[in-house]
Amino acid sequence: MEKLEQYKKELAGKNAEETLAWSLRKFGAERVILASSFSAEDQVLTDMLCKSSHSARIFTLDTGRLFQETYDVMQRSMDKYQIRYETCVPDSGEVATLVSAEGPNAMYASRKKRERCCEIRKIRPLKKILATADAWICGLRRDQGLTRKETEVIEWDAAHGIYKISPLFDWSEDDVWQYIRRHDVPYNALYDRGFRSIGCAPCTRATAPDQDIRAGRWWWEDPEHKECGLHRHTAIPGKG
Repeated sequence: MEKLEQYKKELAGKNAEETLAWSLRKFGAERVILASSFSAEDQVLTDMLCKSSHSARIFTLDTGRLFQETYDVMQRSMDKYQIRYETCVPDSGEVATLVSAEGPNAMYASRKKRERCCEIRKIRPLKKILATADAWICGLRRDQGLTRKETEVIEWDAAHGIYKISPLFDWSEDDVWQYIRRHDVPYNALYDRGFRSIGCAPCTRATAPDQDIRAGRWWWEDPEHKECGLHRHTAIPGKG
């Protein structure tokens, strides 16, 4: 807790670029890693990070059920920034067993079955990559939904035993898009078709302008449950 509080003080008043620079200095380029789902927020952070360090680590979770448009922006980002993502994939045997037993669309049957799919395709690969780092950087923002309103610039991620850093925690959606346009950052073409939060294809759809930003994610579930497990709030006082 003492170290976490010290880090919060050091980051107080820093903007996103300064927070990223602090993260690299504090943990070292080999021990801090950016998580990218190629969201607008993650693309902003990728642009910032690549401008400040050529050795920064960036990983992505390829669940095997992503939109083609997501792969397209991945390729454009690799070409523009000359980077190579650390690509994490689920265990093929576990996926085969899941699909054979439950079918390809079991996630619609119950939240338990949907979370089982997320566990195999996302959570387990995530745990493996985070075991190689002391801190991970995320594109979380407080106004993304009910499950993220308590996001802080740095937290202790009790689930993975490392620090979690959210440089854009106090940014608005407009702030994100202003940066993207100003810096010509590659972004997912689905945003131009009404998508505002993009995950796996079976679990994501476009939303109306007046809907919550994450309304298109797992739209058949209640808002308070709209997380796959990657970003459930796990900060625990007294830890870190």
